[in-house]
Amino acid sequence: MKPKVYIDGKEGTTGLQIYDRLSAREDVELLLIDEARRKDPEERKKLLNAADLVFLCLPDGAAVEAVGLIENGRTRVIDCSTAHRTAAGWTYGFPELTGQREAIREAARVANPGCYATGFLALVRPLVERGALSPGARLSCHALSGYTGAGKKGIAQYTAPDRERELEGPRHYAVTLAHKHLPEMGAVAGLERPPLFMPMICDYPQGMVVTVPLWSEDLEGPWPIERLRELYGDYYAGSPVVTLRPAGAPSCGFIGSNNLAGTDGLQIFVNGNGAQRMLSARLDNLGKGASGAAVQSMNLMLGFGETEGLSL
Repeated sequence: MKPKVYIDGKEGTTGLQIYDRLSAREDVELLLIDEARRKDPEERKKLLNAADLVFLCLPDGAAVEAVGLIENGRTRVIDCSTAHRTAAGWTYGFPELTGQREAIREAARVANPGCYATGFLALVRPLVERGALSPGARLSCHALSGYTGAGKKGIAQYTAPDRERELEGPRHYAVTLAHKHLPEMGAVAGLERPPLFMPMICDYPQGMVVTVPLWSEDLEGPWPIERLRELYGDYYAGSPVVTLRPAGAPSCGFIGSNNLAGTDGLQIFVNGNGAQRMLSARLDNLGKGASGAAVQSMNLMLGFGETEGLSL
């Protein structure tokens, strides 16, 4: 029998994109709620318990409530909210990190990573694991993202015909340095403290670049650029999703932040000079940064090919 899958919160940006990736597949049965009853807790509870796997595409509080509505030990959950990313008993849904692929396959509860956290962790976790970076390192992180990461309200603001002129340029936000992705960025990277994180929202729908700058003395021992490239190449060897860009990339000298829009992959760039390193991760904030990552974890949990239904 086909596994039954329910998307709780299908009307949101992440939920819609998960639905788009699954609706044409013939190896799963999608359970759909009657639109007139989508806020009916009893109807939602029935579907949550009927499914083999549930995606939660809800605000944090609603996601916690939804988990509480599951009364059987069979329904497996992928939570796309922030609620459980550092919670005990939940597996972090980043298969490319050491040990995570096997953990996700066996997990009953998986927390889907945040989009910025995905880029940051793709760069920093390998350095900490391989001893190139101290857990006590004081890091900064800069990032650009499309406006779809701001949800329905943000999308409506950016796409309104009479929108404000200030939306035409990149805008810093989370200026109190307390972005909601910071706890997972520090904890999953193995750092003693999260980075100073400076995100910006831009006037395009999808795509992002996350960058971590380093001085050579920030690293533990001699780590010239080519040695760092070898580290990443080895860490992500064989991954069809996370890839290392060739030496000298980009040849034009620019890293476009929306080049991977509409895809589910992630690219790593290692640049810099003799004393400085510029590590960058490029992805789609709704692809590997959200819905694509969730489907990748689902594939592992249900025994499908890891990249089934993904655009790479």
